[in-house]
Amino acid sequence: MVTDKEAVDTGTPELLASLDAGVLTLTLNRPAARNALTEAMVVALADQLALAETDPRVRCIVLTGAGAAFCAGGDVRDMARTGDGTVGAYTMDEAIHRQRLAQRSTPKPTIAAINGPAAGAGLSLSLACDLRIMSDATFLTTAFARVGFSGDYGCSYFLTLLVGPAKARELFFLSDRIDADEALRLGMVNKLCA
Repeated sequence: MVTDKEAVDTGTPELLASLDAGVLTLTLNRPAARNALTEAMVVALADQLALAETDPRVRCIVLTGAGAAFCAGGDVRDMARTGDGTVGAYTMDEAIHRQRLAQRSTPKPTIAAINGPAAGAGLSLSLACDLRIMSDATFLTTAFARVGFSGDYGCSYFLTLLVGPAKARELFFLSDRIDADEALRLGMVNKLCA
């Protein structure tokens, strides 16, 4: 079957999108920053997911990262720069509200293609997908304790569903690295690949 890959404009170079044979691939595109999330990236991602929900051409959504990482989580350096309780143009309360609105459930199947480390909010994004396929050479980590945050982006909900409350608390408190074999054993991912 010959398909025509169509590039999709996301409004920012920080999120790439392409549609090919019904598969919408969304690529977090800040490889130099390990695809750490920015406000522009999160807004574009929410917009693309909303559009995909009602686009009959989209039958499946794949989320991945550019370069050697899936996603390092939120851009902590950027958050620290504001120092005045704001996130970008928003107060912290407004940013949290926008985050909740962006955490939607789509009726289309979603797959996280975890090509490199997924940490913090990056782990959260992968856990929110219906299926997770992970490189056998990478790792996952909650990482929130290392930066003084509680789990966000739904991580506490999804991680608890997948591994149970006791193991989820351990992973949040210790922020250990979970290698690919352990992630598969725990049920955090569905499949490993080279």
